[in-house]
Amino acid sequence: MSPALLFTFVLAYFVLLLFVAWRTSKGSDNESFFIGNRNSNWMLVAFGMIGTSLSGVTFVSVPGAVSRESFAYFQITLGYFIGYILIAFVLLPLYYRLQLTSIYNYLNERLGMKSYKTGAGFFILSRVLGATARLYLVVNILQEAILSSFHVPFWLTTLIILLMILLYTYEGGVKTIVWTDTLQTTCMLGGMVVCVIYILHSLNLNLPEAMDAMHARGYSKIFFTDPDSKLFFVKQILAGVFITLTMTGMDQEMMQKSISVRTLKDSQKNMVVLGFIMLFVIFLFLFLGGLLHLFASAANLNLTGDKLFPELALHHMPKYISIIFIIALISALFPSSDGAITALTASFCIDILGINRNQTLPEARRKKIRQRVHLVFIFVFLVFVIVYKWISSDSMIGIILKVAAYTYGPLLGLFSFSILTRRKLRDHLVPLVCIIAPLLCFLLETYQDFLFGGKFHIGLELLVINGLVTFAGLYLISYRRSGSVNG
Repeated sequence: MSPALLFTFVLAYFVLLLFVAWRTSKGSDNESFFIGNRNSNWMLVAFGMIGTSLSGVTFVSVPGAVSRESFAYFQITLGYFIGYILIAFVLLPLYYRLQLTSIYNYLNERLGMKSYKTGAGFFILSRVLGATARLYLVVNILQEAILSSFHVPFWLTTLIILLMILLYTYEGGVKTIVWTDTLQTTCMLGGMVVCVIYILHSLNLNLPEAMDAMHARGYSKIFFTDPDSKLFFVKQILAGVFITLTMTGMDQEMMQKSISVRTLKDSQKNMVVLGFIMLFVIFLFLFLGGLLHLFASAANLNLTGDKLFPELALHHMPKYISIIFIIALISALFPSSDGAITALTASFCIDILGINRNQTLPEARRKKIRQRVHLVFIFVFLVFVIVYKWISSDSMIGIILKVAAYTYGPLLGLFSFSILTRRKLRDHLVPLVCIIAPLLCFLLETYQDFLFGGKFHIGLELLVINGLVTFAGLYLISYRRSGSVNG
């Protein structure tokens, strides 16, 4: 496939994004940027959040992991569904009742300023590490498929992509992202469906025959019953619940879209519908992964991991599939990156700099601060993507989930303590607890063979352990108080 032709389609797609952004960002202000004027359509938000939740990592890594882990990822997805239900009926009512722009303001009202800034700080750290890992994977594919043939260095490719994102998010923020994410999710899912249909046709298989072929190779196994395995279904489902609670329900990027919906009832509809759709979409990704491995085997190609889908789509399938793959990949990239940069900008401005708390600050000055912070995060993303290029990995989804276990654990502990107890904290000690907890978890994971005799292996449940350790630490620095809890 000609890199020049692929680049032409990428450019045309981006022009379309810019047009959508221009139409939707008219009359935008800080309220539009942060929470879309609380006027977003819940159906659009639900559909667009699919793209944000999946990202390019899911698009590439989930299918690539099928040969190693079969359909085990669906166990985590079942946990995701439970997590979405809990968010809809536990967290969203809380956020709407308090009319929050930043969800971490709840920690301020309930626990204190140090807790509030610690929560926001861990979100910023979590989102920077996770979003840049997702961005790296897609940029690396675009680099190898298109821009390396033009002798464009990797860092410049990354900068170009980030500047593209900057162009259509700089003014509109969430107001624009709700619409662009809808477009991008449509392209991503449409591309996946076309690829499934093509592979089925090329292998001369129908759906039942394809499942039988996957079963014969051991690709279609969903539930794993060995308690000592990291794929044990109880571990995976439990991990999925808490991953969703933290990476969606306690994450400013995801929640700023949900609280941009007009009413609590509509926002709950958005979350429940998202949960059902994710079950179907993730299964389709896993099915695609099985098909890709069957296709590679039929072509006598030894490909696995994150290289499987890009290599097949770009070099062993027709030109139109290559074009569809690149467009779908970019469509998976942008929703996870644009929302992350916007949310990070919002959190840093509101939570760390406190521009909304300073009532004397003119609106024009607030806007200028927000725009400068937006630019700073573009640079931060550039640096971290280059670092990931240096590290590299065969499966970026494993890295992302591991990072989440360490950085979202303190958030899980803080929100759980706030909601489940009536106790007050010695607020100045909260940052210390939230730093010690991940360090203890790191030691536990490092020396788990010694502690458990090699018979038990900690997997994604590390997030839960981290949250429990944080909760226990917070309890140790807490004391009784009279009166009711705000939330």
